[in-house]
Amino acid sequence: MYKKIAFVLLILALIITAFTARFYLSNTAFPEDVKYLYIHTGRTGQEEIMKTLVENKMLKNPGSFAFLAKQMKVWPQARPGRYKITKNMSLLDIARVLRNGRQEPLNLVINKVRTKEQLAALISRKFESDSLSIINYLNNPDTLAKYGLDTSTIMTMVFPDTYAYLWTATPEDFFKKLYAQHNKIWNEERRQKAEALGLTPTTAYILASIVEEETNVNDEKGLIASVYLNRLSRNMNLGADPTVKFALRDFGLTRIYHKHLAFESPYNTYRNKGLPPGPICTPSLKTLDHTLDAPKTNYLFFVANKDFSQKHVFTENYSDHLKYAREYQKELTRLQKLKKQTAKEEISAPND
Repeated sequence: MYKKIAFVLLILALIITAFTARFYLSNTAFPEDVKYLYIHTGRTGQEEIMKTLVENKMLKNPGSFAFLAKQMKVWPQARPGRYKITKNMSLLDIARVLRNGRQEPLNLVINKVRTKEQLAALISRKFESDSLSIINYLNNPDTLAKYGLDTSTIMTMVFPDTYAYLWTATPEDFFKKLYAQHNKIWNEERRQKAEALGLTPTTAYILASIVEEETNVNDEKGLIASVYLNRLSRNMNLGADPTVKFALRDFGLTRIYHKHLAFESPYNTYRNKGLPPGPICTPSLKTLDHTLDAPKTNYLFFVANKDFSQKHVFTENYSDHLKYAREYQKELTRLQKLKKQTAKEEISAPND
């Protein structure tokens, strides 16, 4: 009798041990420390999720997981998202992650982008939203009206920074957070500085975007801003080369010729007075502050220094500007010829 009872208890212990091992101990099948399970919108059914788990070889015992998930009512509660599955997680742990919709957020790192298309592509590379849905959002006046912006100025809401979103974030989700950051940046102090320059937050951002494209030298950003502010106050054309590159969508241009200046576009500030209708890039916060803190000067012109130090020569009159511009162009032409000659000599040199 005791032997039978002991045998039954042993069997029960073995069953409990096997059950515990199967559902409560490590059951992942991948060698990496982490894998991510992506559940797409509209594909939250048991069949689709199990197919993804199996194809990505995430589980040692998919059948056991399907059974457990059914008992825990995971399938009716499964939501789209990006879920972090770590090495050695149990089936119970994974089921809880899915049932609770415990998504792992992603960082969207925005540095300098120049166009809406570039921003849409940046987002779509990491998130479920595709670039077309982002572009449609940015080009829909009705959706942008709530921000007080239009299809040309909407990018003034985008400041370079790192933003955390869920993988399933919608275009609306992205821009709600960007708008919150925009409002945080445009505090009362910055708004007053902009107003003192005769600018609004939107036009200050547009001007800062031109300054951003003109130089990487922080010490000169305020001076460059002062040149453009002086031109605006005198009703002169801004004549900013970066706006021509933006109009042409040719950001690799190293020299602007007369044929480029003749290109018809509202962004070509050689042909149109005032600021362009929208920004030509997303300027850094540092550049915005340099623009808002632009010193009072009489400068109306600047040209790259002929020593190619990335710095500029600032002048108050056109004759001086032309002199320094010729010096720069002469040196640039000389260097380009030298590079071509060096390249020819390298091609024609005999092999050792």
